Amino acid sequence: MTPSTALCAASDLPDCPLIKAVDPTLFQGGLCRIHCQFNVYATTSPVPLPTPGLIIAPEIRLQSERYLPLAELRLLFYRLYREALAYPPILSSTPFHSALSWADCFGSLPSWLQFSANPARLLERLLKEQHLLTRFLFFSFLPERFNGHGFGRYPGQLAWLRNLLIEKGNSHLRLLDAACGSGEGTWELVELIADSGLKPHQVRVEGWTLEPLEVWAAQQRCLPHALQRQQRYRNRLQPLVQQGWDRQVTFTVQDLHAIHTTGSFDLIICNGLLGGPLLHQPEQLSQVLRTLAGLLSPGGVLAAADMFHAGWKKRLPPPLMAELFKDCGLTVVEAGEGLAGRAG
Repeated sequence: MTPSTALCAASDLPDCPLIKAVDPTLFQGGLCRIHCQFNVYATTSPVPLPTPGLIIAPEIRLQSERYLPLAELRLLFYRLYREALAYPPILSSTPFHSALSWADCFGSLPSWLQFSANPARLLERLLKEQHLLTRFLFFSFLPERFNGHGFGRYPGQLAWLRNLLIEKGNSHLRLLDAACGSGEGTWELVELIADSGLKPHQVRVEGWTLEPLEVWAAQQRCLPHALQRQQRYRNRLQPLVQQGWDRQVTFTVQDLHAIHTTGSFDLIICNGLLGGPLLHQPEQLSQVLRTLAGLLSPGGVLAAADMFHAGWKKRLPPPLMAELFKDCGLTVVEAGEGLAGRAG
C-alpha cells in the first residue's frame, strides 16, 4: 500500500484490528463514583485543579491524591485498556503506570486530551468516541519517553553504519532493528542501504518489537496520536516506497526474552532496548545480548546507542557494558556513538 502524503483527519484514520469497541455499561459504577469524588475535589480543594501548563507543586499533588486517588483511577483505566485491545496490554507503558497523582498524569497528556480536569469526563469521551479512543491508545502505548520515536536520533551511529555498509560492499544483506518502535529507525537503515547502491532484491530488513500497536503503526506508517509526525513520516518514505523497498521490510511482534526464531543477520541495531531506559541490570542486559549475538552471522555486527536520560550509561558505565559485549563473544569496535560488537 502506498501511503498518502496528505495530513488526514482523525475521522479518516484506518481501522486498527487490534482495537475493539467497548461496552460503556461496564464502567457506569466507576464513572459515578469518580464524578462524586471530583465534585468534592472541585468544591473543597484549597489548591488549583489540574489545567494545561500547570506546574504540579507538592500541595497540588497531595490534594489530587486526597480526593482522586490515582490507584483507583489506574484500575479503571487499566480496565479500559484491557477491554479495548485484542491482546493483553503492557500496562507499564501507559501514563497511569508511573504518575505520582492524577494531576501529574493530566499534565502528561497531550492537549487534545486535556479538555477536563475531571478524569470521569475523559473516560466518558473515550467510551463514546471510537476515534478518540484509538488516538488515546496509540498515545498510551507508543510513548516517546520510552522509545525516542522519530528520525535523526543517532546521527553518529548512522554515519558509522554508512561506512560499515560501504565496507561490506555490494552483496546481499539481512538486517534487524530489535525493539524498533514505530519503525523510523528501521527506515533510516533502509535509506542508508539505498544510498549505498544496493537494490531492494539484495536486502531483507526486519523490525521487531514487543508492542503490537507499534507493529501496526510501522506497517501502516500510521500514527493516529501524532498526525503531523505521521505526515512527515510518510512524506520521507514516499521515494523508498516508490522504489519497492517497502516489499523488503517486515515488522513483527517479538519478545527478545523468548526468541522462537532463528536467523543469520549481518547487522542488528538495538537502540530502543539495550540503549534505552528499560533494562539496567547486568543479568537482564546479558540475556538479551546473548540472544541477539546468537542471531548474528559470522562477522555480523550488533550496535546499541543511548540517548535516553535514564539509559544504561546512568547505571552501567560504558566500560562495563563493553565487558558484557565481550562476554557474549563479541569484539567491541568503534561505533560513532554507543557501542558495537562484531561476531567472530
